[in-house]
Amino acid sequence: MSNGGFTTCLWFDGQAEEAAHYYVSVFKDSGVGRVTHWSEAGPGEAGTVLTVEFTANGQKFVALNGGPEFKFSEAISFQILCADQREVDHYWNRLIEDGGEGGPCGWLKDKYGVSWQVCPERLLDMTRDPDPQKAARAFSAMMKMGKLDLAALETAYAGT
Repeated sequence: MSNGGFTTCLWFDGQAEEAAHYYVSVFKDSGVGRVTHWSEAGPGEAGTVLTVEFTANGQKFVALNGGPEFKFSEAISFQILCADQREVDHYWNRLIEDGGEGGPCGWLKDKYGVSWQVCPERLLDMTRDPDPQKAARAFSAMMKMGKLDLAALETAYAGT
């Protein structure tokens, strides 16, 4: 039995290679790997890209050109835990550029429709605080935000 971990497969309608290169440009510790092509056996057009293996932020993915049958939804999202506001800003801005859209509470959809949660790690500590009032203030502040603002979250958490 292999102990290779998990590889997340993302289903695209002809944009697999483009998407793999895009994600590699957004995240550190990333690179594009093997690319496979449709054969004469189909059902895709022979010679066009079938799959692209890539790593983004150290995580393994395969982008699959499966066709128009399936679309991404918010039922699956990727959480990006950020060390500081600079990282929050970087990922938020990069992932909404060129057709992505911001959502509530740090969630967004990129230009391919993939959902992401861009979250400062510190927020997890705040919302898990044993003091229920501090945790509630941080959570309430988060619920009113699109892109998360760490300074505003800290202010709410502190009650000042």
